[in-house]
Amino acid sequence: MIVRNLRIFSQNIRKNSLITNTILETHSHFNIILIQEPPWSEIYKIPSSSNCDGEPLMGTCHHPNWITFARYSSNNNDFPRVISYVNIHLNSLRFLLRKDIFDHCDISIISFINNDICHYILNIYSDSSHSALKYLKDTEVNISHVLLMMDNFNIRDSLWDLSFPFHPSISNDLIMIADSFDLALSSPTNPGPTGFSDTARKSNSVIDLMFLQYSSVELDHHTILPEFCLSSDHMPLSIDIPICNEVIQSSKLIITSKSEQENEFIQDIISNFSLLDTSNIDNIESLNQTVNQLGSIIEQIWSKNAKRSKISKHSKQWWSNLCSLALNNYRMSRSRDNWKSFKLTVKEARHSFFNNKIQEIANKSQGSWELMNWVKKRKLPTTEAIKYNSIPCLSPDSLWNALHNSFNTALHRQVDFSILNEVKRKPCQI
Repeated sequence: MIVRNLRIFSQNIRKNSLITNTILETHSHFNIILIQEPPWSEIYKIPSSSNCDGEPLMGTCHHPNWITFARYSSNNNDFPRVISYVNIHLNSLRFLLRKDIFDHCDISIISFINNDICHYILNIYSDSSHSALKYLKDTEVNISHVLLMMDNFNIRDSLWDLSFPFHPSISNDLIMIADSFDLALSSPTNPGPTGFSDTARKSNSVIDLMFLQYSSVELDHHTILPEFCLSSDHMPLSIDIPICNEVIQSSKLIITSKSEQENEFIQDIISNFSLLDTSNIDNIESLNQTVNQLGSIIEQIWSKNAKRSKISKHSKQWWSNLCSLALNNYRMSRSRDNWKSFKLTVKEARHSFFNNKIQEIANKSQGSWELMNWVKKRKLPTTEAIKYNSIPCLSPDSLWNALHNSFNTALHRQVDFSILNEVKRKPCQI
């Protein structure tokens, strides 16, 4: 597969784990997903010497087909409010989270290499006090090739929101910061509100913005995606970033073990091998011809029986066709009842999938505890046999004789305490 564009999806999901999991499961056609206000919750308890109940381990949503870039913190009050996900197919672009440039819970900057040039993508969440913008204003950096900066700035301004008549001073700081990265405000191809109010007294607003590389002909407009909004009160944004052509392996031919295709592959190999003429192999040239012919036969039969599959870290998922159907029903109706039905369908699918996994593990290994490292076989600590006069004491009799001789020697004032010292400091191995 040749990648010519990076498809980027961005949305504020207001700490909703179901929306995040749904995006990661259904948006594989995007290359990068930028999330603002991601969910953080307790995964399990870590054993602790100071707390008998254990210390909580906090985490966010992960998916085996996406690489998570987040600034983790040991402080429970300093969880990052921005997370970037990169499709695992883009490993060759060498994405990195650049905490060496910006180290802030509301700012995520990732870099990647394309055509030997390091490019940057900024994912920002600015709260009501605009702490992220103040941090950027006070931090002096000198970086180039910033492709875009997005998303939820929580700033209403007449420059991008025609329904708002004012121009607050914080907007000048935002424009100044964007200008320092050589970025300019992007206009959506389908203008409209991006933030929706929960109360009737407040109007909808445009607070999710995107800044693109200044004076770039290829980078000009982004798109608002109302069809992918789900139940969030923020509209998702999308942009395609052109890059130099990158050849990326995204699929491969496979034959599933113990499948019908595997049986047919083996039978075809056996039948074709039996028809192969090997009676005239009397020199190296004829041997090479037969081997090449054999290789061609295997390659043809493999292509005939194998199926093309996307490269991923897993082959089965909890997501089912019922989940997709329930999600489509909600997207068509946008009703609260269909959203509740979708949540219930996802819950049942996950429970069913993981219950089957638990049963599979328990039945296969005769106990799920056998998968834990601490119940597996361990190497015994290295021990050394007690020696007397350079001869190891390998039986109770030899040990008793050694002790007896040592005591007799000590009684005759020819003291040799070596055997006694060894008994004290070495374990007896008999």
